[in-house]
Amino acid sequence: MNASPSASPSAAPTRSNPTRSNSPLRVGLIGYGLAGSVFHAPLVTATDGLVLDTIVTSDPGRQAQAREAYPDVRIVDTAQELWDLTPALDLVVIASPNKTHVPLATAALHAGVPVVVDKPLAATAAEARELADLADKTGTFLSVFQNRRWDNDFLTLRRLIADGELGEIQRFESRFERWRPQLKGGWRESGAPEEIGGLLYDLGSHVVDQALVLFGPAVRVYAEADVRRPGAEADDDTFIALTHANGVRSHFHVSATTAQLGPRFRVLGSRAGYVKYGLDPQEAALREGQRPGAGDTPWGEEPEHLWGRVGSGESPLTGGGAPVPTVRGDYPAYYAAVAAALREGGPAPVTAHEAARCLAVLEAARISSRDGVTVELDAAAS
Repeated sequence: MNASPSASPSAAPTRSNPTRSNSPLRVGLIGYGLAGSVFHAPLVTATDGLVLDTIVTSDPGRQAQAREAYPDVRIVDTAQELWDLTPALDLVVIASPNKTHVPLATAALHAGVPVVVDKPLAATAAEARELADLADKTGTFLSVFQNRRWDNDFLTLRRLIADGELGEIQRFESRFERWRPQLKGGWRESGAPEEIGGLLYDLGSHVVDQALVLFGPAVRVYAEADVRRPGAEADDDTFIALTHANGVRSHFHVSATTAQLGPRFRVLGSRAGYVKYGLDPQEAALREGQRPGAGDTPWGEEPEHLWGRVGSGESPLTGGGAPVPTVRGDYPAYYAAVAAALREGGPAPVTAHEAARCLAVLEAARISSRDGVTVELDAAAS
């Protein structure tokens, strides 16, 4: 796929937001790897008011997969071919490798085309802020795909906190761990800085974003990023500790080398704690070809034996605490919010300014790990 900065729609007419036509909003998708094929294409096609119009990928195998999955969708080789279609498109989704996010988003914004960018939006907070400023200047919609805000466990935790069931939160422990001792290869595991690979910017983008949503800005960051697997170049076992401005401490473990998985969440409050094991089922369902709204099983629903538990002074591993029904996960809510924003002119479900605050923390974590120091942050920047 040609995703170079030169693939620019500079001559395309600028179009303002919102789009108030009753016809479906036509979506162009750049990239048909993991993000494009598993997340974006299925969720776009499952959203009322959106229609997948064009997929950009130059890989013959991925083109064949896309044609089989979406026979009525146009397939093109390059981003330039997509830009040539932009007067007929209402939204561009960028799900290509991380290093292409900034140049492609810049091109879309200059063309006045609403754009969704997969996380991470950029390599640095400064680049993210520049994109946010460009979106504001051109009056063009820009959002970042942070699907884990609609994970079942995160939605459940937000409800518990809002209802005061845990009391004042003191410590938030979040783990996104896997056991993948063999390398897969590709840009995600590359050590080249321009690739923006490694788990800090991959899974770290999710866990940090969730913590900032729950507890607000961070003022102190400490991290340990390690390369564990033979032949690996990028971090594959990383720990991050945040101190939030409100005093909450967040601890994150993101790893591909965890032989025994810990709890996804362990949240300790002044009244009670919440412990939840297991990952939200939506990604696995999407990988297996299931689609929101199809089949008899409600989307995002989790069996009772996987519910988390709330209690005080007991171990959930021995049945302590009370089981808490897990709120259904709802990835479709992201694109429903995008469609509503484009139709009605409302806010983006995840903004570039929020992405910049997350990236400021990730940059601080990278410095902390490299130099063995704790990094102080301005709360306004995180």
